[in-house]
Amino acid sequence: MHSLPFRIVVLFSILYLSALSMGIIVHADPSLPIVSEQGVYAIEVYPRQHRLFVRANGKIVKKYSVAVGNHSTPTPIGEYKIVYKGENWGASFGPRWLGLNVPWGYYGIHGTNRPYSIGQHQSHGCIRMWNHDVMELYNLVPLGTKVTIYGHVLGESDRDPKDLAEGDVGGAVQLIQSRLKSAGYFKGICNGKFLSDTTAALKRYQRDHQMPPTGVVTINEYKELGLVE
Repeated sequence: MHSLPFRIVVLFSILYLSALSMGIIVHADPSLPIVSEQGVYAIEVYPRQHRLFVRANGKIVKKYSVAVGNHSTPTPIGEYKIVYKGENWGASFGPRWLGLNVPWGYYGIHGTNRPYSIGQHQSHGCIRMWNHDVMELYNLVPLGTKVTIYGHVLGESDRDPKDLAEGDVGGAVQLIQSRLKSAGYFKGICNGKFLSDTTAALKRYQRDHQMPPTGVVTINEYKELGLVE
């Protein structure tokens, strides 16, 4: 995810509201943003392999090398949609941008002025492509195209998931919110943003389950909520 100039944030907001009014954006609540609708095209991203595939009617028609998020700012795992498309937003974004409906931030598929990063974990969460590749992809797939990003939403499978506290964002936070909501503790929107309402719900859950009411998700909370064994 990038820190965007003010004018781009404003443009995002305008495009977001326009897409919302047309019914393109689907809010996911209380579960993770799983997109079931199928169009002609679908995109699959495999961060560990730094690969992006395009399917047409289920058949792979394009394969691209990509750069993905580093381990401190990972690419969000899950199922999303392309909800806006933009051109020439600045050198670091390359010539084209395809924005995803990730609830907790601005993520997308875009070009880059750092072509050497392709094939590595070097972005802030977005999916980078070579500029000629992203232009081809931009022209190929329409708004509403499903994008599936594969991997374990809690991180690497061979290590404990990271602790979470107020201020964190991401798919793991959204899972915690969803579990707390199912248990009757969280009343807000499962948007992957760890704010004060999530902290309060977590503390109530911790007290009721004889856990220190720290408001912090550790391996013990993951286990209690059934997210890890």
